[in-house]
Amino acid sequence: MKNLFTLSLLFCCSLAMAQVQFKSGKSGFVNFLRENTIYPQFSKDNCIQGTVNVSFKLDAQGKVYFSKISKGILSDLDEEALRLVRLSSGKWQVPVGYDTTVSIVAPVNFKLSGYNCEGKSSEAIQEAIRTYLAEEGLTNSVINFYKNIDQAKPGQEVQIIAIKNQLGIDDEYLDDRIKMALKKIKQGDKQGACEDFLFVKYMGSKMADDYLAKYCK
Repeated sequence: MKNLFTLSLLFCCSLAMAQVQFKSGKSGFVNFLRENTIYPQFSKDNCIQGTVNVSFKLDAQGKVYFSKISKGILSDLDEEALRLVRLSSGKWQVPVGYDTTVSIVAPVNFKLSGYNCEGKSSEAIQEAIRTYLAEEGLTNSVINFYKNIDQAKPGQEVQIIAIKNQLGIDDEYLDDRIKMALKKIKQGDKQGACEDFLFVKYMGSKMADDYLAKYCK
């Protein structure tokens, strides 16, 4: 079996933060990351790897109540790192008197092996990242159109369909997105799954409507 990735997480914070622990220990957190990471397809296809720094805060019950990317790669790895930290909510043990206003910075390292990435040049990877950002802008234009379809002008959807075709967003792509969402449901990541189901909806498809009704009320 191909080794898709390795993940590591270190904490950069004040001395008090050293008392914060994952409930099943350091090795338990490493296993949590390994078991729950879904390596994003675009980054996997284009050999995009590296470290994403996620800043987050815990409440007194060890739940993540705030999180953001403090330093990203500008690819879909950023969202996956953020999702993993949010998914860890409630699995942290914090000491009495813990300062819940202090941020923990978690560098999450993504690395691919077994995908012939060794020969991929840094220039090619940077070009892939630029392509990702450009496609993200086009994707957002499709999302905004279907969110506000009642305000659409006659003939405008023809242009949107052309953009979808350009991006390769077809039924097969959307079906893969639904399958990814169902994996997240099994992980207990309802928020992430519902975001995927909504993505399908805002691509102008009804393929995820039943799942939205079931999981995302």
